Amino acid sequence: MLVVPQLAPLAALGASPPPPTKRTAPAPLQRARVTYDTYLLGPGDSLQIELENIPELSGVFTIGPDGTLYLPRLRALFVEGLSVEELRIFLTQQFRTFVRQPEIYLRPIGYRPVRIYVGGEVRRPGYYTLSGSQQLGGVSSSADGAIRESGGEQMNTRPGLGSGQGFEPAGSSRPGGPGVGSGGSGSLTTYGAFFPTVFDAIRAAQGITPYSNLSAVQVTRRQPLSNGGGKLRTSLNFLSLITEGDESQNIRLFDGDVVSVAKSPEVLREQLLKAGQTNLSPQFLQVYVSGRVKSPGATTVPQGSSLNQALISAGGQQLLHGKVEFVRFTREGELDRRIFNYNPNAAADTTANPILISGDIIRVQESALSAGISVLNELTGPFVGVYSVFSLFGGGR
Repeated sequence: MLVVPQLAPLAALGASPPPPTKRTAPAPLQRARVTYDTYLLGPGDSLQIELENIPELSGVFTIGPDGTLYLPRLRALFVEGLSVEELRIFLTQQFRTFVRQPEIYLRPIGYRPVRIYVGGEVRRPGYYTLSGSQQLGGVSSSADGAIRESGGEQMNTRPGLGSGQGFEPAGSSRPGGPGVGSGGSGSLTTYGAFFPTVFDAIRAAQGITPYSNLSAVQVTRRQPLSNGGGKLRTSLNFLSLITEGDESQNIRLFDGDVVSVAKSPEVLREQLLKAGQTNLSPQFLQVYVSGRVKSPGATTVPQGSSLNQALISAGGQQLLHGKVEFVRFTREGELDRRIFNYNPNAAADTTANPILISGDIIRVQESALSAGISVLNELTGPFVGVYSVFSLFGGGR
């Protein structure tokens, strides 16, 4: 991670988080001077650019695939990676060649899809492209008043997160930081009406595993050059969203964000069951049951189910059966293989009754008696067939 030397930590190492501050609505004059200092522009974004009293140089313009913005008189300008406020200052400087005292107003009206990386303890880590309602052109003038100083983008009326609130320079050794959702202005903001959130990111990665620690989720984000560049990181207690409905932990995501879910050393079954009651993870998972069961094959069970529940779902074991073999292929390429006696009263998440994840294999082995019968059938089968054919032709004489 890139460390920003000139960026001071938000709180001293070991210091307690600052108390929440009460947010007040910006005064009308402040609302008229909104600055967009968080969103970083990129290919696909559309902007309404207005030069006061110069309509021929104003209009709606889109950033091209190469990161350039084509404008009258100025032609192609490379603007990728700038915040909206940085672009306004840059265009003011450029237009001074043609306009004595340019007054420029910018407003994003179309946002590109958000491409993020989801890593850590999720079902399927990787890059995901998330998109919501991207066009803001139809926003009414009354709704325009809800644009905040924190990011300037059109938001709902729920409170936002502060400028760098809860963030620390990426690579810092200080664990965590001040809690999110405690006010301020600037960086991450809460759930936006037009943008994906951490919830959407985890769901896109097919949800959590039994070892996901939702109380330790990190989001890493690039910061604008005007704030020193580099990357910032915040820690979230995302579990509180599921258990308490705390939406301040479900922050909005920007393009290029990295979401990482920590791994617990033990199965968090209560968390898994809570998540299974939401649409964060798939409601069901599929495992494979074979051997001495009444209905062998793929079996679908609810999230958080144990091995004994899967055996019941497969019709239960046949009368003659042996030990149970459990096989799991981990993401690290390792093989978790266990053979044990079946215990219908075993507690969930024990060696003989593990919590299942999708793709687990359960095989009920033969008993000594059933194995002997199978061997006898294999040995006598050919002779019975030959005797039957011989009897058929012999009986016709």
